[in-house]
Amino acid sequence: MWDLHAFSPLDFAALLFFVASWAGYSFAVQRRRGDRLSLSQIMNRQRHKWAVQMITRDNRVVDTTINASLQNGTAFFASTSLIALGSVLTLSRSGDDVLNLFSALPFGAGTTRQTWEIKVAGLAVVFVYAFFKFAWAYRLFNYGAILIGAVPPKGSGASEAVMLRAAERAGAMNVAAGSHFAKGQRAFLFALAYLGWFVSAPVMMLATASVVWVMWRRQFSSRIRAFLLAEEDPNGR
Repeated sequence: MWDLHAFSPLDFAALLFFVASWAGYSFAVQRRRGDRLSLSQIMNRQRHKWAVQMITRDNRVVDTTINASLQNGTAFFASTSLIALGSVLTLSRSGDDVLNLFSALPFGAGTTRQTWEIKVAGLAVVFVYAFFKFAWAYRLFNYGAILIGAVPPKGSGASEAVMLRAAERAGAMNVAAGSHFAKGQRAFLFALAYLGWFVSAPVMMLATASVVWVMWRRQFSSRIRAFLLAEEDPNGR
């Protein structure tokens, strides 16, 4: 059994800060409103617009190509998460050598084999979570391809309302797939912050704050976000 008393109060504080930062950032990205929309939320609107544009095209090749591109990217990250998980499991078997390495670092903190194994297990959980998110996103993109095919073609005799509802279903599926894909990528970035814990608790907290700051700037202060938001209809905010 693992003895949690091997961790200092600062270790628990760093872990709590890590989890709270991850949860808080995820909530903020999904819940911001008005002119503080995140880049992900703005792109979700574009996904819906793309779906509506399908009903105006006679040929859906471009739509299926875009969906296939998104799906292939998701498959790449899903396989990468498995490779990362395998690397983490390898770390658990070479703990003694790595412990000597980290103990020699300037900001390294003394650690035991037991605390090392617990930290490695936590990192493995992060990559398992990422894999499940990417795998589910891949499946949803697959469903999205089916829904794109189910949109009645132009000139089929279907009413515009029926075609619009079918397109909106495809758009909603794409948004859901993109959301899970983004959560998987977010797990990868927070895994980088988690690595700081192997050095020391303060390094983990600094790495976590840095990751949140970088992602926050990309979502709320990037140039591409400002450009897309400027193109949005002010009445649609």
